[in-house]
Amino acid sequence: MNPHEVKQCFPIMNVPIYGKRLVYLDNAATAQKPVQVIEALEAFYRMANANVHRGVHYLGAKATDMYEAAREKVRAFIRASEAAEIVFTRGTTSALNLIASGYGRLVLCEGDEIVISLAEHHSNLIPWEQAAKAAGATLKFIPLQEDGTITPEAVRSVVTPRTKIAALHHISNVLGDVVPLREIAGIVHAHGGVLVVDGAQGAPHSPVDVGQMDCDFYVFSGHKMCGPTGIGVLYGKRPLLEQLVPVEYGGEMVESVDAEWASWKELPYRLEAGTPLIAGAIGLGAAIDFLAQIGMEKIERHDRRLVGYALERLQELKECKVLGPLRHRTSILTFQLGEIHPHDLATVLDAEGIAIRAGYHCAQPLAKWFGQAATARASLYLYNTEEDVDALILGLKKAQDLFRRNK
Repeated sequence: MNPHEVKQCFPIMNVPIYGKRLVYLDNAATAQKPVQVIEALEAFYRMANANVHRGVHYLGAKATDMYEAAREKVRAFIRASEAAEIVFTRGTTSALNLIASGYGRLVLCEGDEIVISLAEHHSNLIPWEQAAKAAGATLKFIPLQEDGTITPEAVRSVVTPRTKIAALHHISNVLGDVVPLREIAGIVHAHGGVLVVDGAQGAPHSPVDVGQMDCDFYVFSGHKMCGPTGIGVLYGKRPLLEQLVPVEYGGEMVESVDAEWASWKELPYRLEAGTPLIAGAIGLGAAIDFLAQIGMEKIERHDRRLVGYALERLQELKECKVLGPLRHRTSILTFQLGEIHPHDLATVLDAEGIAIRAGYHCAQPLAKWFGQAATARASLYLYNTEEDVDALILGLKKAQDLFRRNK
């Protein structure tokens, strides 16, 4: 994989920022879109725009074929058993809310337990807080290691026969660590619980095999893996999806309706109320084609190599504290640079054409656990290069010099 060649597929990389070359290091928030995805969206709207699963006319049939072809691409991408296990949603957040509301509130009773960690994105915390409140269940938090990571032993220490659901990230959006989900799934299943995985950072950066992982639900967003915004995926094992109660009603999710009663279609359509995210799904399919052509294993190796290089370069900076493990991580670097506020740091870097994120990164409990008010985050992806990392280090040194002079 040659990231310099990959970068040429992304038109936005040629857009100057304040007259400087764009160095985009905010990929954990959203990834840029290759021309293949942009053209797929344009082609749909130009030549195939119609609603799906309804009209018998040519455009309706073509749009339906394209939409369902995208579902099959997703199935193959995460190695699900059947396309019926793939539900299109608005994104990771809506998928997690659907599971928490449509499944969690169905199976949870007073005194039951939901196991989670303080390292979760808010989208994989707040829905479970609400589900626990509604059912009278208890949230139990996995003890974090000193570097903020999760071990199977720590999971084993909190899971009990009362644990109905465990909800964990695949890759942390703050620390970049990869959670050992296969072993954790075995622990959760041994106690009769189900494992929900937030794959928002996992699906873009590593091969996903939901069968090998043995998770019960796996969710992710298209926009973090070079696809459009507003489209996401909920994978679930068929028996669990069959139990999941729809939280939206109407449109093509119904089988039969009369004045006082209605029944629902089979999976996955019973969970996709109204006009679905047709163009988004097609764009996601194009993004999957793009990633598959490069190879997810190659992308994973590139991310790990580049983050290792970035960690080495950050050691050149005095007073730079990196959160999370210094080994066995991918794509994400979250750090504090002395007493420089992360928002000031991000502003200085922006003037150099370098885009990073500053703040809590939608993980306030983890920031508080680390004793940090806010941090800076540089997140890497398949089109980033060592030159991008070098530009980041140079920008950070400029920021240090600037704030040192202004003391």
